[in-house]
Amino acid sequence: MTVVLRKPVPGAVPVHLADRESFPAIIGQQSAVTRRWLGACGFKAAPDSYALVPDEQGGLREVWVGVHGAAHPWALSALPRALPEGRYRLGTEGLPADPLAAAQSWALGSYAFSRYKPPRRAAAELMIAPGAAASQGLLMATAISQARDLINTPAEDLGPAELADAVKAVAGAHGGRFRQIVGDELLEAGFPAVHAVGRAASRAPRLIELTWGSPKAHRLTLVGKGVCFDSGGLDIKAPEGMRHMKKDMGGAATALALAQLVMASKLPVRLQLLIPAVENAIAGNAYRPGDIIRTRQGLHIEIGNTDAEGRVILCDALAYGAQSRPELMIDLATLTGAARVALGPQLPALFCRQMALAREIVDLGLSTEDPLWHLPLWPDYRRGIESEIADIVNTGRNAMGGAINAALFLEHFVPAEIDWLHIDLFGWNDAPRPGRPVGGEAQTLRTLFRYLGKRFG
Repeated sequence: MTVVLRKPVPGAVPVHLADRESFPAIIGQQSAVTRRWLGACGFKAAPDSYALVPDEQGGLREVWVGVHGAAHPWALSALPRALPEGRYRLGTEGLPADPLAAAQSWALGSYAFSRYKPPRRAAAELMIAPGAAASQGLLMATAISQARDLINTPAEDLGPAELADAVKAVAGAHGGRFRQIVGDELLEAGFPAVHAVGRAASRAPRLIELTWGSPKAHRLTLVGKGVCFDSGGLDIKAPEGMRHMKKDMGGAATALALAQLVMASKLPVRLQLLIPAVENAIAGNAYRPGDIIRTRQGLHIEIGNTDAEGRVILCDALAYGAQSRPELMIDLATLTGAARVALGPQLPALFCRQMALAREIVDLGLSTEDPLWHLPLWPDYRRGIESEIADIVNTGRNAMGGAINAALFLEHFVPAEIDWLHIDLFGWNDAPRPGRPVGGEAQTLRTLFRYLGKRFG
């Protein structure tokens, strides 16, 4: 672990924080040698910049780092793999450090997916005095890192069974109950849509369930799309569209991370986590364009395109989750390319029936630096998913409003009296930023956990 919760040992190098606004006043209080050195380095406390200040013997005396603010979630993320290996501590000469942000940002700045290739060097170590805030920062960083590891793991090593194993491990660590319904058992248990999408793969589809907490507590249901690889099915994707489809279980990984945070923080809820886990493969028994599939709820779906499989497996999970009448249901899914076209890779799309609730979530995302953006469940577009031979079709009439069409499709399976958040996310960093390397990402996790803490905590 690159963040150690213990009193810093002698010799740990201090890291001092400053932002552009505070830097002139802060630097004026330093020694003439330090002022001249930082001036010669051109250090002006720009975010994510840093300067190493030597001592008289040529060793490292201190580090100055520019930040957006001491409580910024990525305040120190640029440092762990840039500073010389060794031990560091939070300094006292600049802005007062926020222990939560410091622990979280340093730990995430140290992250590397190392299952197949070790990092070129070890990350520097930060020592922080133990406390509740620093522990909370590490808890969040751990959940994010574990979600990233799941998303980054290739489908060869992470199929539906391995995803179930990950859920089982989290359940065991927190005293939750785990079960799964596998293969043809899905038909007997009333999950025909999950079975239809996953039946062509050599690895059996399944419905994964984790429950935790007092049955008398507020009921919270989380649903994550667990498509461990998406070929597109018979409507096969082009190579460029299939290249990163190991990440099509990003919604499941993020939902599992959120469940982990809920349990570790002992939020007073009755938690239910549901993950329909499949591989959308091609074989003689693959489901086909034009097929009609009966769902758990009893609605019949016409398959307009087998590459719109995520909403098909989610509908059974949502209908099952709704049976327990949760106060709040959240589903997370790498669902549509249309959401990426509309909002880009950094802004997941949020769909919600209540404008006030949607506004609250968006504002939380902005203040938490974990943004998402509200798109409408536009009622006039419901005509676009009507079918002449079934209740609904899993694609719209054309490519326009594709993310909205998908959300309207899912809305059929969530009763109106349940507060429902549908989040269409990318689950991936397509360009590196401090603390956010290219690869899997648990988008909206920090925002949603903060909201759950406000609502239930």
